Amino acid sequence: MTQRSWSRRDFLRRTAAAGAVALGGTTALAACTSTNAGGGSVLESARSSGTIRIGIAGEEPYGFTGTDGRVTGEAPEVARAVLQGIGIRDVQAEQVDFGSLIPALNANRFDMVCAGMNITPQRCQQAAFSVPDYAALTAFLVPRGNPEGVTTFPDIAAKNLKLAVLGAAVEQGYAEAGGVPAGNISPFDDQNALLQAVTAGRVYAAALTDISLKWLAGKNPEAGVEVTPGFTPTQDGRPVVSAGGFVFRQGDNDLRQAFDTELQNLHGNGRWVQIASPFGFSDANLPTAGLTTEQLCSA
Repeated sequence: MTQRSWSRRDFLRRTAAAGAVALGGTTALAACTSTNAGGGSVLESARSSGTIRIGIAGEEPYGFTGTDGRVTGEAPEVARAVLQGIGIRDVQAEQVDFGSLIPALNANRFDMVCAGMNITPQRCQQAAFSVPDYAALTAFLVPRGNPEGVTTFPDIAAKNLKLAVLGAAVEQGYAEAGGVPAGNISPFDDQNALLQAVTAGRVYAAALTDISLKWLAGKNPEAGVEVTPGFTPTQDGRPVVSAGGFVFRQGDNDLRQAFDTELQNLHGNGRWVQIASPFGFSDANLPTAGLTTEQLCSA
């Protein structure tokens, strides 16, 4: 899971060359044309064919390809439930670098992005977002015991520590707003590279959502790292709400609106928590009542 262009997600990166895979595990052919090539709206076409193509970026636990070749994660699994609710049962996925998701979407390589992407004003200029799907706090991956005692970006800045982020990710903007010098911030391509940078001592900490870092630390119990308590970063003296959603082309309003209606149903009836909890989410990650995409796009 930027206020810049972000690649917050090409964790556990499996390159786009690995091709596209179906959510249910069936291999799908990568395509550079829209699934709507035959005309009509994307929603109409997908309902008629029963198939839609999504883009993911390989970040655990948001959206990734498992060792069995099956696409899973919070965003693909939630999308699968939502899309089945609106009459689309076959969900096929193509994995690309996170920074390529919106350009590939707008180039019609797939019809929506399911990657836990943060809703930011910059991204809202390039694509249309669903209602907020989840909210998350920011945290640091640090050496076990956190000997420097850091819990916020100003702490990192005050102690002149080196920080790792994902390339072009929202956390880079948060860090700079918190006073961390650009020269102390090192971008890395994926989740494992962040872990290795911390364990090798190349940086003191890595910044990401607490959801992602807890998942990463849990998968690597012998790494000698821990995750700091989650916090809300600030920019321009104001707290920044970190909330992610699904992404659509700006013209595909009928698909986005139908998706929003069913997603809100999942949020309200408890099914979202059932789907998302295996990936480290809880009801605490449900968007705050009243939080809107419009607010996040204009923040």
